[in-house]
Amino acid sequence: MQEDLNIALAQLNFKVGDFEQNASKIKAAIQDAQEKGADLVVFSELAICGYPPLDLLTREDFSLRAVAALEDLAACCTHTAALVGGPSLNPDAKGKPLLNSAWFLYQGKATAVAHKTLLPTYDVFDEYRYFQPNHAFQVLSFKGKRLAITICEDIWDDRPVERVFDRNHLYTLSPLQKLAALKPDLVINIAASPFSYHQHEIRKQVVCKKAAQYRLPLYYVNQTGANTELIFDGGSMHISKEGEVLHRMPFFEEGLYFCKEQVPENAAAPATDLKDYPPHIPLIHQALVTGIRDYFHKSGLKKAVLGLSGGLDSALTAALAVEALGAENVHGILMPSQYSSDHSIKDAEDLAANLGIDSTTLPIKDIYQSFEAELQKSFEGRRPDVTEENIQARIRGTLLMAWSNKFGHILLNTSNKSEAAVGYGTLYGDMNGGLSVLGDVYKTDAFALARYLNRENILIPVNTLEKPPSAELRPDQKDSDSLPDYALLDAILFRYIEQNKSAEEIMGEGYDAGTTERVLQMVNRNEHKRFQAPPILRVSGKAFGLGRRMPLVARHQP
Repeated sequence: MQEDLNIALAQLNFKVGDFEQNASKIKAAIQDAQEKGADLVVFSELAICGYPPLDLLTREDFSLRAVAALEDLAACCTHTAALVGGPSLNPDAKGKPLLNSAWFLYQGKATAVAHKTLLPTYDVFDEYRYFQPNHAFQVLSFKGKRLAITICEDIWDDRPVERVFDRNHLYTLSPLQKLAALKPDLVINIAASPFSYHQHEIRKQVVCKKAAQYRLPLYYVNQTGANTELIFDGGSMHISKEGEVLHRMPFFEEGLYFCKEQVPENAAAPATDLKDYPPHIPLIHQALVTGIRDYFHKSGLKKAVLGLSGGLDSALTAALAVEALGAENVHGILMPSQYSSDHSIKDAEDLAANLGIDSTTLPIKDIYQSFEAELQKSFEGRRPDVTEENIQARIRGTLLMAWSNKFGHILLNTSNKSEAAVGYGTLYGDMNGGLSVLGDVYKTDAFALARYLNRENILIPVNTLEKPPSAELRPDQKDSDSLPDYALLDAILFRYIEQNKSAEEIMGEGYDAGTTERVLQMVNRNEHKRFQAPPILRVSGKAFGLGRRMPLVARHQP
């Protein structure tokens, strides 16, 4: 099937608030599309300002700059038109001042032709804080075709926007239903849909279902790259009216695809031939590398520092950072104590050698003993406990922050999601950092991810993967002294955090009552720690931070 309208999909990486850079990327894509004969090139949601702009949208100058940039871009659109996401000013004085719009740029004119109806207010989204929802629907006529233009959630058809009665029935109409009633020839959906390791398949199912349901070809454009904790995977698609994927663009890559090249394929499918690894692991790997790289590059940062303990999490974080930033931009610091095993020190040294990074060793034994001596009188008569363990962690955190301050390196936090969930970390110690790389990766997935990174060459020492996890803050300490086995712990945590199940529901699946209640109590009483944690790269459907907002002071019912 060939459609008369030659449409190009522009999957690009935008930076929030950088109107000049964003406009430059859009202009280059328009010119490329125009040279290759495209009639229309489509960009993602809020492309001109980057997504998510958050409270920058409350500044009048921000929105005015966005509109001005779009008007300037319209001069580039002579023979080829463009659809670009951006805010527009709401003409209705009674509503919020802005609309989340799709702008049509053509022959020197910029017009906001469609507005978002279903404004998300769940998980990491809070668009109703900034935008007025749309209630007017129209199609865009262009070169003999009628285009139904939708923005992100409006394609999902989940919520009605209007109720229609007749004598016998109550009907609910969604944005797509209302547009379909106007008899369009095709549907375009511009989106800014963040990555989570299951989301790409959900999106695919939704757009294929809608295309087939309405018997309309569908063009879906998502952005790629990362802005702070949110990572965008791209995966833009061209769908036939039968609901078949004619093309899906690669994940985590910029590109321009011309839909006249209609060859059925699924170029961005996750690597399913890696039978030894869960299928979501390669995607998490790509997402984390993208998240680190963009956090540094878009912030104007270059070098990272992190502590190397010889354990899994620091090794995995270091390996991902090297892939994202280059070995020359990653520095490891070994901080052994009297409780550090010789093998852990060697594992950290081997890791640094495998990755080709520079490292520095700063033993903490003498520093710790000075703390002990100073506190001896105050602590007299009290047995050593977690206090002394936390002092060691805070010494290490102080040394890492000192290095960060002195050399301008950003400290990468290495805590995983399992530890963050149950509070197995020390505030102002191992929870320090400018970015949490693994804070949305459960320990069991961290092991799988490390094995995946080792699939061709041994980057992470084998002993690091095989030895029992330990914080090494007291003699012969193991994580299992304080926590359930990670496979069991992560299964309970997933049900409580991602699936939002109660203790009764989790126990109803066969999990031990005592273990379940203990785990959930640990999650609930450590909310204050997570509130003070660095931003976490989001790879799941429910990450700590913006996506899971719990009161610090509350009576929790597990």
